[in-house]
Amino acid sequence: ERLSDKNIGLAAWAQRCDFGFRQIHFEFADNALAIKYSDGGAADPLVELFDIISGETAEAALRRLFLEKTDKTVSARCVLTPYTESTVPAGVKRYTFSPDAAYAKELKALADPNEIPEPPCGVWGEMPDGVQYFEVPADEGHSLLFVRIGQDEPLFDEQTLRVLRRG
Repeated sequence: ERLSDKNIGLAAWAQRCDFGFRQIHFEFADNALAIKYSDGGAADPLVELFDIISGETAEAALRRLFLEKTDKTVSARCVLTPYTESTVPAGVKRYTFSPDAAYAKELKALADPNEIPEPPCGVWGEMPDGVQYFEVPADEGHSLLFVRIGQDEPLFDEQTLRVLRRG
């Protein structure tokens, strides 16, 4: 089904699931498209919408958000890199935060092949066991998205994310 919320300014295609004992649906909460499970708990944000400040480039906004949300000792060792793991709609740019060369070398030396490591750049950077990235929508210029797909196939179509005029 197509979901949209003009107050948040976001639209996407998503699917509901009914397993009998558990239902999964999507709702809009705060600044996000969130997933909600019938067996309890708060809705988990999957696609968050953030404003680009007037005069700020999208890349500067990405760095600002990452710095606001990430411990300084971690953020100082991470760099903005293009996210290239999937097909990207025309005009859209995707990014993540990855360890710089020296930090990546340290992490590789410490890695245990039998363990999944912690996210090297915190929860707003690349994930070793899932998919997430920042997205700069085509021809929009006022907003950007943080998209959490997770480990499995998402129940929303990340190729259909659209920023809407709010109001």
